[in-house]
This record gives sequence, C-alpha cells and structure tokens, in this order.
Amino acid sequence: MIEKLFTDHPRSVGETYLEHMATAASFAAALFAATLACIIHAVLPFLFTTTGSSMIARLYERMITHRWRQRETPPPEARYMNFEI
Repeated sequence: MIEKLFTDHPRSVGETYLEHMATAASFAAALFAATLACIIHAVLPFLFTTTGSSMIARLYERMITHRWRQRETPPPEARYMNFEI
C-alpha cells in the first residue's frame, strides 16, 4: 500500500520513482531560478524582462513533449502551443 503511493503517479507518466524524482527536482531548480529572476525584475525592471516567462514556457514545453513520448497522439492542450509533431 505505501509503495503504491510512491509509484502510481510516476508510473502514470512513464517514469520510475527515481526518474520522476530527478525530473521533479530539475523542474524545481528551474522554477527557483525563475523565481529569483522575477524577484530581481520586480526591483530592477530593466533586468530579466523575459526570463521568468520564457523559463515557464520552456518547462511547459518539456513537460508536454515528454507526455507525447508516452502517447501516440499529442494531448489536447498541444493545439495551443507551437510545436512540431
């Protein structure tokens, strides 16, 4: 039962527990960097003018692209993104 709590979601996205941990940690690091850029931008608006939004867009693209590898067809939200299939 406890193991199922740790493996159900990673399995649902085609990853092992450790692969999912690494992926989630890399997303957290990127989000932390985006957060720092946004805080600096709040104080000094001439710096990092597109960093936060572009990092979020790249993370979203990475997440959706990874999901495509798990499916035969792109997810419905892909129609809003400008991706090559």
